[in-house]
Amino acid sequence: MAASNANGLDMAHSAMMAAPDDDAARMRYYARLADGMLYLMLEQETEDGAVQPVVVTLEDAQVVLAYDTEERLAATTDAPVPYAELPGRVIAAQLAGQNVALGVNLGVGEAEFLVSPEALIWLSQTLNTRPANISARPVAFEAPQGLPASLVQALEAKLARAGGLAQAALLAAVRYEDGRRSHMLAYIGAVPGAEAALTRAASEALIFSGVEAGEMDVTFLAADLPVVDRMARVAQHFDLPEPVAAPPTGPAAPGMDPSKPPKLR
Repeated sequence: MAASNANGLDMAHSAMMAAPDDDAARMRYYARLADGMLYLMLEQETEDGAVQPVVVTLEDAQVVLAYDTEERLAATTDAPVPYAELPGRVIAAQLAGQNVALGVNLGVGEAEFLVSPEALIWLSQTLNTRPANISARPVAFEAPQGLPASLVQALEAKLARAGGLAQAALLAAVRYEDGRRSHMLAYIGAVPGAEAALTRAASEALIFSGVEAGEMDVTFLAADLPVVDRMARVAQHFDLPEPVAAPPTGPAAPGMDPSKPPKLR
């Protein structure tokens, strides 16, 4: 799993560095960084849920070190070092506003990137964006129109990590009873309680696709509703992967319990 995540981050990093003025490429990198797991180098082992990362000074900036694989972290030191495996979004949320930068893969000679304190604040705020609730009755569906490839790719990437949360997703152009037109992403057969995570996935796909002033409505439909057949005739179909069997339970690593985010001190 770590190799797969790293490969995706490496490709996003290469694309971003090859086109420094391409906002969409930069957004795709940050999306990968937020969704992937990072290995945060620590000063010492933790027991109380508090995480004390290693902080180094680079050109008068305080920098926390994280790596996208254990192998890359190990390559930077001659001796074993403690670390915490955390989602990128958790690290960004905890470091935002602390006037520190996040050094990704520093010292390994590849995929190195420094996320500035300002970028960490932006990333944390972006990940906390909450979609607005609307109530409208759809009256017609059409095939998706004019959607940029970056949005479709972002949706595919997000939904590939949502295995087991819904049976499928449908994307179509929609016209509402009040005349408003938009695009609708309908999750089919969503697991009860998964609505917030699936809505957030769609919202982040739209934000990180680089589409300015983009809009996409999200709804949840039972598989046996007649509207699903109507929508499916014209919609783009996304299959969600089968859920991966959970590994045997054991002591949770710091930060891995969403209800108990780590405290970086």
